[in-house]
Amino acid sequence: MAAAAFVLSTSLLAQDRPQSLRGATPITETSKVDQYQRGPDQGPIPRDYVQQPPLIPHKIDGYRIDLNFNKCMDCHAWSKAKEAGATKVSLTHFRDQASGAELANISPSRYFCNQCHVPQVDAKPLVGNDFKPVDALAQPGRK
Repeated sequence: MAAAAFVLSTSLLAQDRPQSLRGATPITETSKVDQYQRGPDQGPIPRDYVQQPPLIPHKIDGYRIDLNFNKCMDCHAWSKAKEAGATKVSLTHFRDQASGAELANISPSRYFCNQCHVPQVDAKPLVGNDFKPVDALAQPGRK
C-alpha cells in the first residue's frame, strides 16, 4: 500500500513541474552565441516602464566582468563617461541595498551589470506580448 502511495505521489509531483518553452531540447542546443544578429551600436534605447534598467545599445561579446575587473567601467565609470560619450553609472549603484549607506565604489550587489542590463538581438519572441509602455514614458511616434 505504501509503495502504491509513493508511486502516485511521485507521478502527481511530475505533473506539477513547469514545462520549458523549448520543450525537450537541451539548453546547450538553444543558446549558441551567434544564433541571433546584434544590431549596430546605437544611442540609448527608450524605456518601457518606470525603474526599467537601461538596455545595452551595443555589443558586449567578450566583455570581461568578474570579481577583479568590469569592462563596462572602461566607459561608464563617472571618471570616463564624458570622454567615452557613455551614460554614467547611476548613483543608485553606489548605495548599499541592505543598509542604505552611500559607498565610495559600486556596491558589490550592482557590480555584475548584465544581471539587469541586457543587449538586444533580432530574436523572435517566444510568446505573444501585448505589453504597452506606461503613458508617462510614451514618446511621439512610438507604439
